Amino acid sequence: MRKPRDYDSELKALDDKAKLLKERRLHQLGELVVATGADVLPVEQLAGILLAAVESSETAAKEGWRKRGAAFFQGSRKARRSGRQDTRDAASGDGDAQSALRQDRAQ
Repeated sequence: MRKPRDYDSELKALDDKAKLLKERRLHQLGELVVATGADVLPVEQLAGILLAAVESSETAAKEGWRKRGAAFFQGSRKARRSGRQDTRDAASGDGDAQSALRQDRAQ
């Protein structure tokens, strides 16, 4: 005869794993903010930039941001520079997150 499954302990283990994954994700997001230098921005401004990026419907700008992010994660300075140029080309003239971030860094 089979041993009955302990559903309660399995559910608890899954819940613990989900909590651990959520904590890891939050930690990684914090590390990303620091690694990009966005930790120097006021919290309200950072939130506004992120909201503008989420709400943006411009596919060209989003593609530029994606390329820049991919270049950032590749870690190459040259790739980061070219990613910045691609993003500027794709997002030129828009009033969303990328422009706001560039204006703040210039000040």
